[in-house]
Amino acid sequence: MSDSLDLLNERLKAFAQERDWEQFHSPKNLSMALIAEAAELVEHFQWLSEEQSYQLDADKHEEVAMEMADILIFLVRCAERLDINLVEAAQRKIAINEARYPADRVRGDARRANEYDKEDSR
Repeated sequence: MSDSLDLLNERLKAFAQERDWEQFHSPKNLSMALIAEAAELVEHFQWLSEEQSYQLDADKHEEVAMEMADILIFLVRCAERLDINLVEAAQRKIAINEARYPADRVRGDARRANEYDKEDSR
């Protein structure tokens, strides 16, 4: 997968450079664009039931895919500008979450990590 992200990153960087857009691709601007796209993704699911959110028609499915693509594009660009390896960072974060949320302790329970700690202090 990192090869795929590396190739995507190279293509996105070339796209920006060919258009002289890197000057606009600061971490601040890219993160703001990312959150705007995330909000557009959420709009597609607003007011749908859990079940309906799984049953998108073909047009809606494609619209959702394009919003997700925008999010990924801005995330990959931001990581490139900050010299962050997303795959390595994700692996580190998963390890942190595995420690914070041991499967035998949290299975089937979606509370936040600090809420489990409150239970232990009782």
